[in-house]
Amino acid sequence: MEKIQVSIEKLPGCDDIEFPRYMTECAAGMDVFAAVKEAEILQPGERKIIPTGIRIALPAGYEAQIRPRSGLAIRNGITLLNTPGTIDSDYRGEIGIIMINHGQEPFEVKRGDRIAQMTVHRVCRVLWHSTSFLQPTVRGDGGFGHTG
Repeated sequence: MEKIQVSIEKLPGCDDIEFPRYMTECAAGMDVFAAVKEAEILQPGERKIIPTGIRIALPAGYEAQIRPRSGLAIRNGITLLNTPGTIDSDYRGEIGIIMINHGQEPFEVKRGDRIAQMTVHRVCRVLWHSTSFLQPTVRGDGGFGHTG
């Protein structure tokens, strides 16, 4: 498993907020924690940006993706918008999590709650080659639901 070093900074007033961390030995994603000053209530259908209290500096050639937590989704109907969210290697602002409540009940986000997952990936750059012919495949142009 590849390991890279990434610089991370806690914002002022966030010393009590954990850095993102893997919850098991083989976890692909790190849990990300809420840095709300006081509890935030997400009403059904409501969305809010929840602060994390951290900034990161990814090396060039990498990106971080922000993804929902499955437990919040199944138990409470809580997910993330713009999923997966992309954090580019040149972004240096606070990471914010866009949460939405698709559930039936209000949902409380408390300081230190695990609210999302973060994964880090290599990035490749595409060099487009214009052509008037694409190699055919069995699938062809079969789109949404074409396999049944």
